[in-house]
Amino acid sequence: MNKGIIFIISAPSGTGKSSLIREILKTIYFYKIEVSISYTTRMRRPGEIHGKHYFFVSKKEFKHMIDTRKFLEYAKVFNHYYGTSQKKINNILLRGIDVFLNIDWQGAKKIRKKIPESISIFIFPPSSDELFRRIKERGQDSNIVILKRMKEAETEMSHYSEYDYLIINDNFNTAVSDLKSIIHAEHLCVKRQNYRNIHIIRKLLNYE
Repeated sequence: MNKGIIFIISAPSGTGKSSLIREILKTIYFYKIEVSISYTTRMRRPGEIHGKHYFFVSKKEFKHMIDTRKFLEYAKVFNHYYGTSQKKINNILLRGIDVFLNIDWQGAKKIRKKIPESISIFIFPPSSDELFRRIKERGQDSNIVILKRMKEAETEMSHYSEYDYLIINDNFNTAVSDLKSIIHAEHLCVKRQNYRNIHIIRKLLNYE
């Protein structure tokens, strides 16, 4: 069975990456894709479900998972820890299913080092003003936190050149189409086509 592909998706908070991922999961049918569910030590927000949005754990439990090397990557963001389970990711990939990793640039850097064949995608907002408006509109953060998120966004966006692809989420439908195009293209690259369709290729080249 052909192994699944890791698609790293990074973007500042409020850029719309979660909405893009949800839309892809609803509308793409050619390939099986699942979203990695991260572990986090932050408090659960209204409407969030343990095991669906995140695995919510204590700092003590999280640090135990670090000590026992359970994470493929982990990072501290806004005084909270976030981590990706190595076992869960491997199990998905070995079933031939692609994985979306919704992580920040720190986690992306660690994943690329451990799994060089992973595909990384960065998403930009159309402008700083629009990003501020989107964060404000969510109504989840105080003005102080919003300003902190804007500063953090600037830092995070400065790492975009480390990624394979860049999408600017100005028009949602266009951004969805762009993300689909990347997924399709990666499945059609020579390396993966050679693995998936080697019997056809060999017959066409008279190797069989």
